[in-house]
Amino acid sequence: PPARGSAVPAVAVVAPSGTGKTTLIEKLLPELRRRGYRVATLKHDAHGFEMDRPGKDTWRHSRAGATAVAISAPGRVALIADVAGDLPPEQAVALLAAAAAPDLVLVEGFKAGPFPKIEVFRSGVTRTLLCAGDPLLLAVVTDAPLDVPVPQFGLDDTGALADFLARRIGGASGA
Repeated sequence: PPARGSAVPAVAVVAPSGTGKTTLIEKLLPELRRRGYRVATLKHDAHGFEMDRPGKDTWRHSRAGATAVAISAPGRVALIADVAGDLPPEQAVALLAAAAAPDLVLVEGFKAGPFPKIEVFRSGVTRTLLCAGDPLLLAVVTDAPLDVPVPQFGLDDTGALADFLARRIGGASGA
């Protein structure tokens, strides 16, 4: 793993809904962990979300007017905070980096964000790449060969994709 103290790299996994972003991240996390990397994730939800359970203390604090609520327990912390609009993804990554000290943040979504991107492409779901021509496109995970100038990985080629990312993480951190 890279040396601590450098900026935490983030890579966005992008695709239309139902293409397999979450599935890819679920496969990639244990592969990277086996290689000794600490990986955090950031999920974008354009429709909003509710994490707290009704009736619990943190839920009650929020409903009473707290603009941010954190809960801490041995080995785990969670933060729910009100923000104006949609928090820029680089700020959300910075919060994750401060809290978890990961080697890499895998971002699900934020296709227009400032991060290098891995696009998931399934021929039965879409006909064109979202990030075709995007200079931040790093690789494509696909079920069909595509004419793109970046590396391509099969949908089940998680080990090779993890190796590819590990080389990037090492290079990004100076390790």
